[in-house]
Amino acid sequence: MTSPLKVAFAGTPEFAAAALAAIIGTGYTVPLVLTQPDRPAGRGMKSAASAVKQLALQHGLEVDQPERLRTAEQRARLAASQPDVLVVAAYGLMLPAEMLALPRLGCLNIHASLLPRWRGAAPIHRAIEAGDAATGITIMQMDAGLDTGPTLLTRTLPIAPADTTAALHDKLAQLGAETIVEVLAHLQQGAVLTATPQNADGVTYASKINRTEAQLDWRRPALELERAVRAFNPFPAACGQLRDTVIKLWAAQRVESAPANPGTVLGADERGVVVACGADALRVSELQRPGGRRLPVGAFLRGFAIEAGERFTLPGG
Repeated sequence: MTSPLKVAFAGTPEFAAAALAAIIGTGYTVPLVLTQPDRPAGRGMKSAASAVKQLALQHGLEVDQPERLRTAEQRARLAASQPDVLVVAAYGLMLPAEMLALPRLGCLNIHASLLPRWRGAAPIHRAIEAGDAATGITIMQMDAGLDTGPTLLTRTLPIAPADTTAALHDKLAQLGAETIVEVLAHLQQGAVLTATPQNADGVTYASKINRTEAQLDWRRPALELERAVRAFNPFPAACGQLRDTVIKLWAAQRVESAPANPGTVLGADERGVVVACGADALRVSELQRPGGRRLPVGAFLRGFAIEAGERFTLPGG
């Protein structure tokens, strides 16, 4: 009987933890888990372990947390673990060529898009923001580039009209876990997987999310802003400034509307706060004041009155 693959793992957030849990649950030997160093988190900014580290420790796995992977010393524990394959998911560090060459079967990346579309740091956010009809998971044989390696397996997932980044993240985390286990099963059986080069014509980049993107520009069409609200939920949370208050906007829908000055409040009631946009209007149904809780619009308006005719500030205005 063939002994189980030795599968080292590199990842940091919840998305990666879902894959590690599936690998552990399938019975593979995990000789080492790489994850980012503990970082300050929460209101108290206390040092906190990553989701991957917490899971690894629960299962008694060896954990390494190098700040960088540039030197042989920083890579020494992976080399010593002698894995058959290294699975990488949202790790947060680029792997140098010396590290990619360590496992005999190479390094596999679980990427949350249909490569070559949305290479880079924020593929889930950008797919929603762009209005893509579908996304998915790509298992890629890693090379020295940024998500440029040949693909081994893809699985497609429709993007539902109401999907936020939070909701789509959870769906893709589960799909990623299932897909990497499928690939590892092929490797365990000695199967040769076809590595397909990515099509250079379809490349797009999912740049890292910047907090400055959160403030909605009401001069844009309402359909684009509706997608932005979903894309920026939960981070960094879309927002608009009314009077001197920055209000987070958690849920919104485009509604047809006659032209009006962008940012103008056209109405505010239990159904939503309707704000004029560059085309049509946005009906916001869940809001949050600084220091407050996320509230449905009716409860929000009882504590923060908004009147028709008021105007949200335009960025740069």
